[in-house]
Amino acid sequence: MTNSLARSSEIYDSSRRGNSALEELRGVFQYRDLIFQLIRRDIVARYKRSVLGVAWTMLQPLGMMVVMTLVFSRLFHQIQGYPAYVLSGLITWTFFSQTTTAAIHQMVWGGALLNRIYLPRTSFSISAIGTGLVNLAISIIPLVAIVLVLRLPLTVNILFIPIAMLLLASFALGVGLLLSTLAVNFPDVSEMYQIILMAWMYFTPVIYPETMIPPEYQRWMFTLNPMYHLVKLFRAPIYEGRLPDPQSLLMGTVISLVTLVAGWIVFSRAADRFAYKA
Repeated sequence: MTNSLARSSEIYDSSRRGNSALEELRGVFQYRDLIFQLIRRDIVARYKRSVLGVAWTMLQPLGMMVVMTLVFSRLFHQIQGYPAYVLSGLITWTFFSQTTTAAIHQMVWGGALLNRIYLPRTSFSISAIGTGLVNLAISIIPLVAIVLVLRLPLTVNILFIPIAMLLLASFALGVGLLLSTLAVNFPDVSEMYQIILMAWMYFTPVIYPETMIPPEYQRWMFTLNPMYHLVKLFRAPIYEGRLPDPQSLLMGTVISLVTLVAGWIVFSRAADRFAYKA
């Protein structure tokens, strides 16, 4: 009798399931070791066959910085220390574009596993963000070197960078979850997103100063642009040597948290149907 009761208690009853978003969060905590292994796998796969290894993560943004500096430094000569300005924007944007794109691809690729084993559906997106954070941390090394070479002020405010990284990662995760939800149902989302990313970058002051945009266009190009605020949060402590202004910090925090919560809820509610789409 006792054994039969024990067996019956192990039967999964979907009607007893609680809030989907909270259940997903609980699953992420329980499977945190798996997520760590997914991040480790992505990092090893990225550098295993690379001749330059980890150095490539530092050389790639440096190469882009050199090209941008050669092309635009004379045009934007009013920007002091333009190489550091453009590099701080580039590595911020590269993190966002690569992690959100990876979140889509990993969800579509990993969807087949959902037919065979249980794991939190958000694992793929979280591992993409985790891998991106490792690459972002490595990319900061050459940025600090450029700041020192250009003799820009490197102050204690650089300690704000981890907070800026956390807010940027939260926003990227929220966007990645929302896009993954769409991509499972509409695979063409991934290709269309690349076009959106290209346009979005040029609407964000990554390689040009925001002052070159007429004031009448700045509201919808900058104020309503989430990445504008997040780039500013990242750029202020390391390029300008100061803490972000309160308005930028408030906007960046609200945007990141709202996007993360919205993405998490939408994704969690749709997650049970993903296995049938794979």
